[in-house]
Amino acid sequence: MTENNEIINQIDLSFPSKSCNEAFSRAAISAFIVQVDPTIDELTDIKTAVSEAVTNCIAHGYESKIGVIYINAKILFNNKIIIKIRDKGKGIEDVKQAMEPLFTTGGSERSGLGFAVMQSFMDKVKVSSTVERGTIVTLEKAIIRASNRVSENGVRS
Repeated sequence: MTENNEIINQIDLSFPSKSCNEAFSRAAISAFIVQVDPTIDELTDIKTAVSEAVTNCIAHGYESKIGVIYINAKILFNNKIIIKIRDKGKGIEDVKQAMEPLFTTGGSERSGLGFAVMQSFMDKVKVSSTVERGTIVTLEKAIIRASNRVSENGVRS
């Protein structure tokens, strides 16, 4: 019998914390997630959340230095997607405060909405961080299988 939390597939990525790689991370995760047949909205939500997490690694984790960003993405048997985005940057002193909308340490050019955006698009967002060791953002979202979707007129697609 297959367990709901059994891993069906997973990928590991690592790349330099250059802003040009933010688009790469979105594209790579999209290509991986498409195998569970998400809706366009589900795919867009995941891409946006990943983009925000990677941008945080670049802008806050490593600031003006180039480091490595690590992504692990898993598809579970129950069509839950779990994505971990990790850096080995400066870390976050107060995670709870950092997750407050409009809070930023990035100056006037940052909006302080990254975590709020992630939370609005994902089912669950967890952040763990150690100062001078880095941050891990875990994003979770359940994907509704195409065969289980019901159209506006009540018909399964």
